[in-house]
Amino acid sequence: MTATNPTQNCYRPIHKPNQLLSGTGQVAVVTGWTVKQAIAKHLHQDEYAVIGQLYSPTRGINLLIRNLLANPHVCFLVVLNATKEDKNAGAGKCLLDFFEQGFQEGKSDIGKPCWAICSEIPGYIDIEVDRNALEQLRQSLAVKEVFSIHDAIVETRNFASLTKQPWGTPLDFPLASVMPTVLPGNLYGHRIEGKTIAETWVKIIQQIKTTGTIRPTNYDGQWQELIDLMAIVTDEPEDFYFPEPNYLPCDRAFIQQYISQVLDDAPRQEGVKYTYGQRLRSHFGLDQIEQVINKLVADIDSARAVMSLWDVQDGEANNSPPCLNHIWVRVAAGFQNPSVRELSLTATFRSNDMFSAWVANVMGLRALQQHIRDEIEIRSQHKLKLGALITISQSAHIYDDCWENAELLIQSQYSKIFAARDYADPAGSFVINVQDNQIFVEHMTPGSGEVVNCYFGRSAMQIYRQIAADCPSLQVEHAMYLGSELQKAEMALSMKKGDIYQQDKPLKLN
Repeated sequence: MTATNPTQNCYRPIHKPNQLLSGTGQVAVVTGWTVKQAIAKHLHQDEYAVIGQLYSPTRGINLLIRNLLANPHVCFLVVLNATKEDKNAGAGKCLLDFFEQGFQEGKSDIGKPCWAICSEIPGYIDIEVDRNALEQLRQSLAVKEVFSIHDAIVETRNFASLTKQPWGTPLDFPLASVMPTVLPGNLYGHRIEGKTIAETWVKIIQQIKTTGTIRPTNYDGQWQELIDLMAIVTDEPEDFYFPEPNYLPCDRAFIQQYISQVLDDAPRQEGVKYTYGQRLRSHFGLDQIEQVINKLVADIDSARAVMSLWDVQDGEANNSPPCLNHIWVRVAAGFQNPSVRELSLTATFRSNDMFSAWVANVMGLRALQQHIRDEIEIRSQHKLKLGALITISQSAHIYDDCWENAELLIQSQYSKIFAARDYADPAGSFVINVQDNQIFVEHMTPGSGEVVNCYFGRSAMQIYRQIAADCPSLQVEHAMYLGSELQKAEMALSMKKGDIYQQDKPLKLN
């Protein structure tokens, strides 16, 4: 613990300074999901000490508390809970519970000792922060909850009319840092597939944490990033799969609230950036979801079922443009069963928080995909299977404050998911034999087992190079398996004992 000595009545945040608006007053204003500028533009700098947003109780409160401990001239706190997102996330309520109900020793969501806020909404403060300092903070600040921008401005000014002496000495408690080990890998273009959202998510996190590039962000921190990550979810149930115990960063109740942000229009509201539903339903003066449904009802094979969320003004006038930019819906016939038509949805994100946001993002998109499929079936004679959900995350990243959580997720879940993998490869299967003093390989389609190609020769390298050229989408483990089997077959030939080779069995050398 170290003491700091900032100029009195000049807010000096230790953490995330670029995300905050600092003033010279004694009132801290927490705006939740309402943009901080919506409050600041109505106030003078001497009426507030700091204005900042709070999205998450598990990621934001700890740093907020640390900043307040470093600025004891702040004696008043206004907490704005004005939006559905505030209610859904619960960060503001959790912060209020810290001041009203206190905290106790506990475990964080990753099992580390911490100060657990006494609230029905999980919230944590690092155990390194002194208990007495936290209690002093709780007893020293006057706290007011408000529910509108107008009331936030009024209460801030009411507090600003009062003057108090600093309640303590500025304190800074060291913040532990974790620096991941990065293995070599491709910088661009990655593909991950899973049956469920949960399975796919764990694979995504493992891939980013293994080979992702570490780079600075615009938010006073770092992230680990893969560029152009394609994630394919093939068989997510329509009522969604939540593992037991649930290791996902959201639960069913949260998703039920979140889906409306994707499917439903929302009125424009001061201080609220946007919702995906508003962008899709009304932002451009038309309902794009309805437009896509009508397009596919009229022409089920149309490749023009496109929805755009990016406004050309976003690059200049919007401080927080949408992360989701483009949605494409396509009806296709399956390779294994051409008579069954399925509706797929592909979504492109310019920037994607893969640890905290991706799961909710894709569940909302899956609900949109279901809605479009259902409406097409109601309005036409078409019967459609729900197909794959694909996301293309151009910047797929994990923020540094989630690195430790990500590592623990990988340790607890990745080996289980990898062990339970499906050996079926969409590229097909291969049957290997040794006959007529040659290695003979048949390439067969998945499911039906139709032979589509044959390879033969005496060299394993010659054959696997031919297969690699013809089948560039072979799964990695499948390709490694083929290489080992072909090498076994070549060994049998070199020993002039071709009859000892049997696929998937060790060579009978005796």
